[in-house]
Amino acid sequence: MRLHNREIRQDVRELGALLGDVLEDQTSRRAFETVESCRQAAIDYRSGELESRDALISDLRGLSPHHQRVVARGFTTYFELINLAEERERVRTIRTESHEGTLEDSLETAAEELGNSDVDTVRQVLDDVLIEPTFTAHPTEARRKTVKSKLRTISTELETLDERLLTEKEEGQIWRDIDAEVTSLWQTPQVRNRQPEPEDEARNVQWYLENTLFDVVGEVYDELADAIDDEVEGNLEIPKLFEFRSWAGSDRDGNPYVTPEVTANTLERQRSVILEKYREQLKRLSGVLSQDGSRIDPGSEFLVSLEDDRERLPGSARTAEERYPDEPYRQKLKLMRERLQRVGDVRPGGYDGVDELLDDLEIIAGSLRNNGAESVAEAHVDPIRRQVATFGFSLASLDLREHQQNHTDAIAEALEREGIDYHDMDEEERADLLTDAILQDEAVVDLSKTEDLSDSSAKVLDLFANLGDWQTEYGVHAIDTYAISMTDEPSHVLEVLFLADQAGVVSLPEHCGLDIVPLLETEYALSGARRIMGTLFENEAYAQALEARGRTQEIMLGYSDSNKENGFLAANWSLYKNQRRLGEICDDHDVTMRLFHGRGGSISRGGGPMNEALLALPNSTVTGQVKFTEQGEAIAEKYANPRIAERNIEQMVNAQLRARLYAKEQPEEEVHDEWVEAMETMADAARREYRDLLESDGFVRYFEQATPITVIEDLDLGSRPASRSGERTVEDLRAIPWVFSWTQSRCILPGWYALATGLDAYLDDGGTIETLQEMYEEWSFFRTTLDNAALSLSRTELEIAEQYADLADEDIRGRFFPRVTDEYERATELITTVGQRETLHTRDWLGENLARRNPYVDPLNLLQVYLLDRTHRTDIEERTLRLTVKGIAAGMKNTG
Repeated sequence: MRLHNREIRQDVRELGALLGDVLEDQTSRRAFETVESCRQAAIDYRSGELESRDALISDLRGLSPHHQRVVARGFTTYFELINLAEERERVRTIRTESHEGTLEDSLETAAEELGNSDVDTVRQVLDDVLIEPTFTAHPTEARRKTVKSKLRTISTELETLDERLLTEKEEGQIWRDIDAEVTSLWQTPQVRNRQPEPEDEARNVQWYLENTLFDVVGEVYDELADAIDDEVEGNLEIPKLFEFRSWAGSDRDGNPYVTPEVTANTLERQRSVILEKYREQLKRLSGVLSQDGSRIDPGSEFLVSLEDDRERLPGSARTAEERYPDEPYRQKLKLMRERLQRVGDVRPGGYDGVDELLDDLEIIAGSLRNNGAESVAEAHVDPIRRQVATFGFSLASLDLREHQQNHTDAIAEALEREGIDYHDMDEEERADLLTDAILQDEAVVDLSKTEDLSDSSAKVLDLFANLGDWQTEYGVHAIDTYAISMTDEPSHVLEVLFLADQAGVVSLPEHCGLDIVPLLETEYALSGARRIMGTLFENEAYAQALEARGRTQEIMLGYSDSNKENGFLAANWSLYKNQRRLGEICDDHDVTMRLFHGRGGSISRGGGPMNEALLALPNSTVTGQVKFTEQGEAIAEKYANPRIAERNIEQMVNAQLRARLYAKEQPEEEVHDEWVEAMETMADAARREYRDLLESDGFVRYFEQATPITVIEDLDLGSRPASRSGERTVEDLRAIPWVFSWTQSRCILPGWYALATGLDAYLDDGGTIETLQEMYEEWSFFRTTLDNAALSLSRTELEIAEQYADLADEDIRGRFFPRVTDEYERATELITTVGQRETLHTRDWLGENLARRNPYVDPLNLLQVYLLDRTHRTDIEERTLRLTVKGIAAGMKNTG
């Protein structure tokens, strides 16, 4: 059976040819030939036909500003289109392997492993698992929304060409439409002319939830249910396994533009969107459930429910009976749609919460099953039930986040009015004061009085003053998590509990409306995990809050800042060790831990294949509940295409089910003391080398001169500023532009630097390659760490990076670039030796991907270097420079 009509080479060739035609039509024959000449020269060098890039560099520098811009535009657009071709190839692979039964990490393979256990164990594993992808607004998406919309249209047309039988005429019409979209894409500005606002970012996240994930959820549950039925004896109900959360419109850390109004608008818009989706689903269901009431027995439970709705909505009930006489299901669905319409309305009769809607759907499903319509319930009602259970009335629950210092300052200023000097208190005194204030009935501060406070403190109090209203209006679950950036002390968590208590969101011991989530991202915080969490668990007020939240503690780990502070290897080891430590602390206090992994899209920021990351977590930390961030361009790559979105969720569920099963079977994984000692030696040496690099005199200047950081800081990628305070230090720079800059220069230093130093330190200390090879074979953490570094090394191109290094002052270039080169070469040698393979990476597709892309990224890099070197750029050169950043990001398929 042939599933597809095309292959990637055909897509790449025909899209490239079409772009060439559009480029010539929209510019000139000479411009087309210029781009073609650059393309061919880059390919010839990569293939060995040319000995150097000198001719290409000379040609690029000799172009007029207009033709330089055409070159940048041409290659940028090419990558936008080729990314679609590669996305299509991913779909082909998924469909083909699924059809052939060879798809790895599938729901079926997870069910097979579960099938080896007894039914009670399987039920417990299913009940334990909850996966929470959390979409953030971090500014790593380099493409405009308008551009993404046009690319989605082209993607749909490619799917039609690939998966449908078409006449020659139909195929010609589709290519005409693709031609029109590519022409429009060429004529559309690639670079934003304004900085996106927080609500723009919230709408962007909302698009993926509304247009892709809403429909995918039911399919994943259906497939898992079928797979479990095939492998596990007994009739197991699949519980809720995942839900989606968002920071877009609610993350305040470093973003002064996220106001209470923004958050309120986001909550309202998301509720409106999801309620409309449910109304559409119930309308569609009404077309299916046309059963004649005189030929079935709906059952007493259904009839009581219908009568309750009639009493609740008498006017709508009369309309429903007139429109659907003797069709009880349709009458019920009509009234359910009306109740959804009235949620948040001044009119009575609306659903008070999502549980009421779920109850109605359960009643309908039960009635159908009692009338021999099991297949109807499975095919049409159950998917809606799962959508409702997943998305609730909020589409995605919002997490609040703010920097701990802002809470401290706000409380200090508010308490100063009460004659309390909070700033001068030590940690123990602060904790005692906050605890007593939380436990007493009377409020200590008036959150509404902000006129005499600083702007930042007034914003903190204003946020908490609004929080109670939001939970009343939209439900507690709509906005029930508060993450605290840079948590270093127990008081930083108690401060949020205190402010929530003053706002009425917390009323102990009966009610706590927030999960308060410490974000541990510095070495001080991670190494002090027992000090922080142990103190909190033993604190009287916090213990009551924890009890009210079901004794589940969410703890967030900051991968990005940890990496930027300590380097790749040391950060990974620190995170691994401290995850285990946190698991032990929670076990000691009989608390269920939910780790929140603050992962970025790139390897340098904790990225990499999600299923491998979940399986590499220490067994002792796998409670079943897991949460992780999804950011920037990774959101589009994972969730824009429905089939790829479904595959990503399938892999998450596969990995988490298996990981939880392994953790139940073996709560403590076997990690030899020798391995731990080896890692300690490697991590210590790697951290010293990394810190020495960053702290060397002149390194910040080298970073500024040898990467396009100054351009990236001015790009309108997101609503949040690129640095925390505007200071020119690596510490002050946010992790995203730090990684983005190195990625642009093709020297992806944050993803591998000091790895070789660490491995060599172990070998110099008497360790052996054989032990490292054993660790790689048998320890998933070590294997995943080296494989992720290998991915970053594979994408690093030192010949291109050298062009950027040549922009730096000669003295600092001579000190830093050779040092980076030596580390790269040694890391490459060691990884291939330890992994016992010929190439850095183990993925065939990556080699093909790099071979296809590298010749086309090179001209953009070389043009960018030339423009960076110009001290006085014209307006068109400035726009071209910014465009090269977009193009390289598209070519690398990664920013930060």
